[in-house]
Amino acid sequence: MHFTESETVELKSIVVDDIKKEIIAFANCEGGKLYIGVNDEGDVIGVDNPDQIMLQISNMVRDTIKPDVTMFLHYNTIEIDEKQIVLVDIQRGTNRPYYLAKKGLRPEGVYVRQGTSSVPSTDTAIRHMIKETDGDVFEELRSLNQELTFHVTEQEFTERNLSFGTPQKQTLGLLNHDGVYTNLGLLLSDQCTHSIKAALFQGTDQSIFKDRREFSGCLFKQLNDAYEFIDFHNQIHSDFHKLRRIDTRDYPDVAIRESLLNSIIHRDYSFAASTIISIYSDRIEFISIGGLMSGLSLADVMLGISVCRNPKLANIFYRLELIEAYGTGIQKIMNAYSNSGKKPEIITTNNAFKIILPNLNADTPVADSVVSEGTTLLPEETAILHFIETHHSASRSEIEKELGISQSTAGRLLRQMTQKGLLTQQGKGKATCYQLPSQNI
Repeated sequence: MHFTESETVELKSIVVDDIKKEIIAFANCEGGKLYIGVNDEGDVIGVDNPDQIMLQISNMVRDTIKPDVTMFLHYNTIEIDEKQIVLVDIQRGTNRPYYLAKKGLRPEGVYVRQGTSSVPSTDTAIRHMIKETDGDVFEELRSLNQELTFHVTEQEFTERNLSFGTPQKQTLGLLNHDGVYTNLGLLLSDQCTHSIKAALFQGTDQSIFKDRREFSGCLFKQLNDAYEFIDFHNQIHSDFHKLRRIDTRDYPDVAIRESLLNSIIHRDYSFAASTIISIYSDRIEFISIGGLMSGLSLADVMLGISVCRNPKLANIFYRLELIEAYGTGIQKIMNAYSNSGKKPEIITTNNAFKIILPNLNADTPVADSVVSEGTTLLPEETAILHFIETHHSASRSEIEKELGISQSTAGRLLRQMTQKGLLTQQGKGKATCYQLPSQNI
């Protein structure tokens, strides 16, 4: 009987180290048969101790190939011309890709069958096999990099008196049931391949850069570094009302925090593009990859409905008390501007999500239309101007309710604004209302 090598047949005279690659290649492709005791020309030369060879191969496979592929290997002894050969029948595995444990999920560790040879796979083919096996949920897929460290994440857990050992990694989803790191593990590792890019511009467009940074590493490190960058440029503007000094930061801390968390937790990490943060003189823009989840509209999001793209990642942020509950972030952002007269804007496309936070201390169109050059408005006055511009007119009680202030404070502000010429008073008594000068009929 004569043997010939093919895409599903491999011949070996004796057991050699390369046998591991042949087994991996067959298990990753359509399966195949490995004959021990047959030379490259297809001649049967036989083996002396088939049982010992089968045990040797079995031990080799168990110790050096991951995930466990032993259940897809079947051994048999065949006698031809009074010579014994060992047949190893390898089936296509269900937990592909299989790889050399020492090399990991990299081309040098993953092999596929190509003609009569077993060759290193490509990164694209490895990702395709992982998706076929694990499904299409990014954070649950096996990470291509298995050499991961977690110094920053461990510190985050330690500061909150939480354990972060192997059992916790498996429970949280950083390790799968085979002890292999997932993409979630990669995101929280020091080797995370994703990043946040931040830039500070002069003026309201991107003509002139004033500063730019890129934040990499573990997502917790990116979160802290990006927040410090924004916080450093979140200036404080002071104004005086009589003897009282009023300090206002350009952006509410809550709005910055929630916008940054949203861009990290809800991002689509199956894309390699960075999250972008752009700081202009009149606004901050947060742009993250990944539009709304299928079936969800922007109106749904504004109502507080949340369908998380990365639920395991969100769960970890929740355990670390970085978020309070799912679906509350957008409402917190809006509430942070409720008494300012300005409103954050959210823009979505099929593949991106943008949050725009207006600068509380930047001039606004309504202010420019009624305020003389050089006049400084209190935040409460700006809020009143915007409310009246939107509603055409407003009573004192409506201003109280909108700004959440007392009757006396509302009355004082409206009198001051009338005296400054910012508002005009219409009617008397309970029918009194206020309008912008430009709205008078």
